[in-house]
Amino acid sequence: MRHPWRVIALWLVAAAAVIVTSHGLPNSPNSNSSFLPKSYESIRAADLQSTAFPQTGTVTGDAAIIVFSRADGGKLTRADSATVNQISKTLDAKRIPNILSITAGPASPNRLVRSASVAMTNTVVNANDNRADDAVKALRADIKPLIQGTDLAEGVTGQVAQGLDSQQSGNSADQIVLIATLALILILLLVIFRSPVIALLPLIVIAVVYQVATGLIADVNKPLHLNADSSLSTLLIVVLFGIGTDYILFLMFRYRERLRRGEDRKQAMVSAVTRVGEVISSAAGVVIAAFLALTLSTLSVLRQLGPTLAIAVGVALVAGLTLVPAVVSLLGTKVFWPSKAWKQEPKAARFSAIGSALGRRPALFAGVSGLVLVALAIGAFSFKPTFNLSSAGIPASAESQRALVTLEKGLPPGATDPTYVLLHSSSGPLSHSQLTRYGVALKTLPGVGSVGAPDVSADRATADYQVQLSYDPQSDQALNAIKNSVAPGAHAHAPPGTYALVGGTSSVNADVQHAVNHDYALVFPVAAVIILLILGLLLRSVVAPWYLLASVGLGFAATLGASVLLFQVARHEAGLVFFLPVYMYLFVVALGTDYNILMIARLREEAREGRDARQAAAMALRHTGPTIGAAGLILAGTFASLTLAGSTVLSQIGFALSCGIALAAFVMAMFFSPSITALMGHRAWWPGHRGDDRNAPPPVSRRQVPAQPPYWR
Repeated sequence: MRHPWRVIALWLVAAAAVIVTSHGLPNSPNSNSSFLPKSYESIRAADLQSTAFPQTGTVTGDAAIIVFSRADGGKLTRADSATVNQISKTLDAKRIPNILSITAGPASPNRLVRSASVAMTNTVVNANDNRADDAVKALRADIKPLIQGTDLAEGVTGQVAQGLDSQQSGNSADQIVLIATLALILILLLVIFRSPVIALLPLIVIAVVYQVATGLIADVNKPLHLNADSSLSTLLIVVLFGIGTDYILFLMFRYRERLRRGEDRKQAMVSAVTRVGEVISSAAGVVIAAFLALTLSTLSVLRQLGPTLAIAVGVALVAGLTLVPAVVSLLGTKVFWPSKAWKQEPKAARFSAIGSALGRRPALFAGVSGLVLVALAIGAFSFKPTFNLSSAGIPASAESQRALVTLEKGLPPGATDPTYVLLHSSSGPLSHSQLTRYGVALKTLPGVGSVGAPDVSADRATADYQVQLSYDPQSDQALNAIKNSVAPGAHAHAPPGTYALVGGTSSVNADVQHAVNHDYALVFPVAAVIILLILGLLLRSVVAPWYLLASVGLGFAATLGASVLLFQVARHEAGLVFFLPVYMYLFVVALGTDYNILMIARLREEAREGRDARQAAAMALRHTGPTIGAAGLILAGTFASLTLAGSTVLSQIGFALSCGIALAAFVMAMFFSPSITALMGHRAWWPGHRGDDRNAPPPVSRRQVPAQPPYWR
């Protein structure tokens, strides 16, 4: 407050330094297998393949697939096949950068489809740059003129093509989410404060914070081994604009309250930071601790997500307690211009009436709000995870998805991304009879569509069988086939003195599911303990943190249940994306605790000023209800903007998080937690009394506070 210009100048200099020197986040990687530790079977299979086949192991033969069919949907004629051959040879002769070869394959048995394989090196396919994407873009552009004037239709699908379409869909999602988020924050703040100044303040501040946070994350990527990439950009937009706006709202509502009590603009901001700064710090501490707990995950994607988001929230916290107060201290009451409503509290405030009702009948509020949460939580028992991210994460209109549907009309769905089974002998070369019998055994396994002739290594110690599953490699059916029949069968039929490893996308997904289940059992309890300790330190209580944490857990279950009811029951989808509970944990649990902290900290403050439990709950809801309502509405709306991105994955994430925040703000923090605290009375603050301690502020005198009606009126 004494040196606001110095604070602002320091922020601008630091922001410029970080932004100018940062190289930005790299593009999203195309390989999901890097998420897993080396001990998992799918990773061991990939390592064995690279060792046994050092030449062919460096090439992905089906990095992309060109799918040809007749435009009228009929069977391919001999003339059509000749055209396919000619187009494939012409494209191969062009030597498109980073494409090794383009080879036409045979027509499908029903002659509805014919494909051409596009080979690239594994280095290009798995690189964190644009080489593979640019190759597919060039391929798609070069094939269009060649197909004109023929009776054929074409489309490019496969691993790299799907990755490109997913990235382009994600870029579109970034733009949609950013525009929707900014518009929502601007409109709601205009409605709440009736001031363009305070409406624009969070947008400008968080825009600076976003650039600084992104730059810092990119700078610490290498030393901290985070491997954070551009796929986090949408999430960072939502996190920073949502959480950052929340913290600014926490501060501005308390600033307005202190102004209404007669303090001058400087002292009002000092009082606001003094009283709500601890709440904001504790809330940010809970979120950061919850994010950092992800470093215990076995999946690298979650390990990198935790520190990345923790850095972003840390920057938002520092800005909320330094940059925002400095700017507001210069603007003073002009921050509310042109509205004059900040000068006095509305006489018929809705939250005053609601607080009075809660103070009179806390048992009724606790029962109704608890019943709502429990009723929704029942649906969580029907939760089914799905790993079908290729179709879920890309719009159906994308070329790779349309081509995939066409390909599956004539070939097994597994043809787009075969599973491979490696048979390795540790006692000598594999015999011809062993190879033949093992291949026949693989064909009999449930879920197997076809098995190719094995590739045998130079020392004949390893054989690589390409297995086309009867299902889409990314589907839940393929995952179940790997777990229940293909992997157990491949292991059981291995001849004596040999062992088998199953690799490929479906095997990776099965291992990811196992890793996620392990992480749920480890990360969630650790985060709960950390949150419990932070709540205990903030409230100086042993009792209150337990039921607050339990209420947040109930909110988590209610959110998962509501998502199940919408997507699995109402929309008949196969399941929810497997990592949805992790995202719910990150935001519903952490941010739901934020709102609980804000409400209960204010309730404790009221109790320390001499009010009994019911009076304290009524006054806490009266003063904090508008803050939680505004913050919850903005944050829930921000997450809801993800449903506009056109992706099933983002739609599920957007609904679940917006629903979870709405429940956390408008059911749990606003009614359930304060009503339970009112029922427990001063026992909630045990071993303290009325929540007081040696640092308790003196009671506010009547001369400082405008006349207010009793809480029960």
